[in-house]
Amino acid sequence: MLLDYFKAAMHHARYEILSDDGSFYGEIPECNGVYANSPTLESCRDELEEVLEEWVLFRVTNNLPTL
Repeated sequence: MLLDYFKAAMHHARYEILSDDGSFYGEIPECNGVYANSPTLESCRDELEEVLEEWVLFRVTNNLPTL
């Protein structure tokens, strides 16, 4: 069930290439504060998924709503 939640949230991810240094920026707009920046798209996705996991754990621990 939790993995399904992560998968669904990652489907909402948006990515862009930053013009100033060519790195990748990713975010999940529905999850306030879940964003990542990395030199490659693959590493940006990996980092974004880690941030999402930490975000969910923090919110569950503190009885805050998620998506």
